[in-house]
Amino acid sequence: MNEAYVIGLDVGGTRIKSGAVSRNGTLTDTGLAPSGFAMKPESLLECLACEIQRITTARGRKPEAVTLGFPGAVDPNRGVVLLPGKLQIERFPIVPLLRERTGLKVTADNDGRLSILAEVHYGQARMYKWAVTITLGTGVGSGVMLDGQILRDPHLQFGTQASHIIQEAHSDRLCITRARGTANILCSATALAMAVRDGLYRGLPSVLSDDWFEDPHKIDFEAVLWGVDQGDRLCLDALGRWTYHLGCFLSSVVHMYSPEIIILSGGATHGARHFLEPVREHVNQHTFHWPPDKNIPIVLTELGEHANVLGAASLAWKLADRF
Repeated sequence: MNEAYVIGLDVGGTRIKSGAVSRNGTLTDTGLAPSGFAMKPESLLECLACEIQRITTARGRKPEAVTLGFPGAVDPNRGVVLLPGKLQIERFPIVPLLRERTGLKVTADNDGRLSILAEVHYGQARMYKWAVTITLGTGVGSGVMLDGQILRDPHLQFGTQASHIIQEAHSDRLCITRARGTANILCSATALAMAVRDGLYRGLPSVLSDDWFEDPHKIDFEAVLWGVDQGDRLCLDALGRWTYHLGCFLSSVVHMYSPEIIILSGGATHGARHFLEPVREHVNQHTFHWPPDKNIPIVLTELGEHANVLGAASLAWKLADRF
């Protein structure tokens, strides 16, 4: 228990995932805590501090460093500086406040970038120099490695905003970017649930109707997949359209970045049995790539739901070694 370790904290639009990571990549003392737009910045700060204290107590010593993962444009020395929606932490100086609160070395980065870091250091991108990770959850995130380099830029967003490309300019779905028909609102787990809720609101028959009348929020991604398993026409139709949108998005990703591999992660991958093969077929039939007879691997992460905690840890170790 006295082995040196760092802490990774992945703050999503629904949950905070946490864990301790040793230098060889062993993940222990994992945790889950609620997050979301209803959580005030001060409450989030308190929650993160409590998670750090929980892990510190369990490990019996302080961590070498801590890294936070957030959606949006993230300043490593401040926190989230641009984040429409999802969380109420835009411009809140959570990194310096957490440093002051804990006395630890703390940094932060975008959660999509953490996903590619996790795969590069611990996962399926270790043998590649050109790779893309796509996270499918409350929203859609991305991380990109080109020629062995993780994309970064002075504006904090390079490589993390693939999902804001416009797929359906005439869509009635408005994105947080104020554009219509972006991949972010067509390909997220939330998008599938919202499509089914829309059908239920309009009175389309479904095995989910009773649940929707009781509480519309019961109709989430998992509920839709249950409906698919029951052969529900509304759920099957929504899944088909969602799968098509995801295939179109990943085809665009191939043309933008020419990855040797695409790695999917996030809550929606729990339903991959319903969509992964059709997506693979779509991408390899609708992309211009060389050699044309070699399909582009589209795989699921093998790092589990705490993958971004490992990505955060890789940055935390760099921070620990720097000072």
